[in-house]
Amino acid sequence: MARVRKRNFLFIVVLVLFLGAFARHRYVAQQIDITGKLRDKQLDEISGIAASGIIKDIYYIHNDSGDTSRFFAINPTGKLKSTIYFKGDAKVNLGVRDCEDIAVGPGPVTGKSYVYLGDIGDNNAVRSYLTIYRMEENTGWLKDSIAHAPATPLHLKYPDGPKDAETLMVDPIGKLFYIVSKRGDTVSVYTTPLNYHTDDTVILTRRCKLFFAGMKPLKWITAGDISKDGKQILIKSYEKVYYWQRHANEPVWQTVLRKPRELPYQTEKQGEAIGFTPDGKGYYTTSEGVFSPIYYYRIP
Repeated sequence: MARVRKRNFLFIVVLVLFLGAFARHRYVAQQIDITGKLRDKQLDEISGIAASGIIKDIYYIHNDSGDTSRFFAINPTGKLKSTIYFKGDAKVNLGVRDCEDIAVGPGPVTGKSYVYLGDIGDNNAVRSYLTIYRMEENTGWLKDSIAHAPATPLHLKYPDGPKDAETLMVDPIGKLFYIVSKRGDTVSVYTTPLNYHTDDTVILTRRCKLFFAGMKPLKWITAGDISKDGKQILIKSYEKVYYWQRHANEPVWQTVLRKPRELPYQTEKQGEAIGFTPDGKGYYTTSEGVFSPIYYYRIP
């Protein structure tokens, strides 16, 4: 009789676990939409995505190492609307070394919106400096399939030696750039002011270290974004998306020291791009690879 009760108990436990997993799957599925696929073969190494600050339903994306000094404007279905070229570093063959993230936010002129492209990748941790390029957004970028944008570079150095990074964020409240390193058991968070002069070289300020559980390299940090109003923060690894809500005007680096929520995420081939929608109610991700899907997630 005891054996029968034990068997029935195990059956109930398995059933509850199964129903819980099924409910979780249905819940996550309700938060996810595939809005389209990247439709152009040029878009094969996408490493960043950011919503335009002035053009509805336009998102900026870019390739990482091996591409030239350019980025792309797409819509949520993945249609390529324009390719925007800029003048990169004359000392570099392609103008850029390894662009790893893109952000949109305020800048030197009040009321204007700016695109910031982060040439911050450094797989071997050997670069003597990194570069962020600032470009004022222009609706004229979409008039033709090819556009050109004047770029203002800022050169960066770490206070504690070179390292790889794939996360560039713009804080519209604190008026700071945020860079999060990629590798290691813990990662470091760095800042520097948004306002700078052409070709300035600055030393980043190290703010804190973060630990995320998991196995390397799946736990390595590959992207991040701050919402347009500055109240929400996303940081992602290859397998998870972490989310924080900011308390009033506290520094972002203090916000991310708190325990994050884990949000829905469909693991991608090599997911290195995440960006909020302009209203902050959801976020998009996409991956390296030709014709990669574009995922939209509603924030629960």
